[in-house]
Amino acid sequence: MRIGYLMNAYPMTSTTFIRREIHAIEEQGVEVKRYAIRPWSEALVDDQDKAEKDITFYLLVGRLGGLLGDFAKECVTNPAGMSRALGTWWTLWRNAGRGFVPHVAYLLEAVSLKRRANADGISHLHTHFSTNSAAVAMLSNRLGGPGYSFTAHGPDEFVDWGRSSLGLKVAQSRFAIAISNYCRVLLARAAGMEYWDRLHIVGCGIDVDEFAPSDAPFDASAPFVSVGRLCPQKAQTLVVEAVAQVAEKHPEIRVTLIGDGESRADVEAAIVRHGIADNVTLMGWQDNETVRAELGRARALLLPSFAEGLPVVIMEALALGRPAISTYIAGIPELVDEDCGWIIPAGSVADIAHAMEEALAAKPASLKAKGAEGRTRVMDRHDVRKNAAALLDLIRKAS
Repeated sequence: MRIGYLMNAYPMTSTTFIRREIHAIEEQGVEVKRYAIRPWSEALVDDQDKAEKDITFYLLVGRLGGLLGDFAKECVTNPAGMSRALGTWWTLWRNAGRGFVPHVAYLLEAVSLKRRANADGISHLHTHFSTNSAAVAMLSNRLGGPGYSFTAHGPDEFVDWGRSSLGLKVAQSRFAIAISNYCRVLLARAAGMEYWDRLHIVGCGIDVDEFAPSDAPFDASAPFVSVGRLCPQKAQTLVVEAVAQVAEKHPEIRVTLIGDGESRADVEAAIVRHGIADNVTLMGWQDNETVRAELGRARALLLPSFAEGLPVVIMEALALGRPAISTYIAGIPELVDEDCGWIIPAGSVADIAHAMEEALAAKPASLKAKGAEGRTRVMDRHDVRKNAAALLDLIRKAS
């Protein structure tokens, strides 16, 4: 069996979970071809991601002539498929209400993808996120390419599902994956309850063998660690505000921020404004080994986001036996509660500060117990091999 994975940009530092999923499927004897619309625009820092880039076929990179040539050939050799695809393309563009040029690009990409996937003998195509990569997979299928499925994560995917034709993408798919119960409900709202049985929950996963419980002590030197793109929805500026409050009583508090992005200047300015440069460290993007080491010595993961799906970094921290501080949004409460960390309202500096103060006051045995409970949950629900096997079973049944 040979399947394909289509991504918008791949590999990316923030989507390690996709690489892990692909590798877990390959471990089960299934060949996986990697396709992406474009490479990531930022520098890769992890050697495994760099290796993935070398074996990924990019639909757009240096292929304008190829895209136009494939389109011309498809018009001549597959008029029926082109007619079907153009009807669907028209619906996508009409629903979007904008973006004629990007939608033309989707059609050109779909033609090349269809021809490439069929030549590669792909029996099924899977994509992560229900955005433009799912649109390209759907158009490819309408042209006569392989059937497809997609995994929806949120939160942006559910902001305006009418414009993104999310319901149509579900209807045309063989099946759709939600990463949480919350996500499945939103997919059903977009597509209609008649598609409920086509919607399945398969969580993102981690290789639990790579995340053995850390033996680092929960002592005064253990920092809070936050991992993710520096952006408004991750609330790192509020983290800085909260640290400034906590530092008045606990000058020893340390917070490490791993990641980079559009909010970096705002975060740096807030650190300077509050005079807490000794309390907050910005590390930028780091490779997987460094992230794992930093999480492994944390007092707790700190992720007070405004908008998420169900962050993989929470799974990583819990698997290492470290508690998590996160928010009551999307699928996060399905994994995090008071037994394995602290769950707080989004957008509240006071609640972020209070959770950190409780973590600082907690005895090591209590923190260790929270971490142990979190690891048990991750092993049960987010083992990448178990979840990849569940996805592969759905693919085999649908193909």
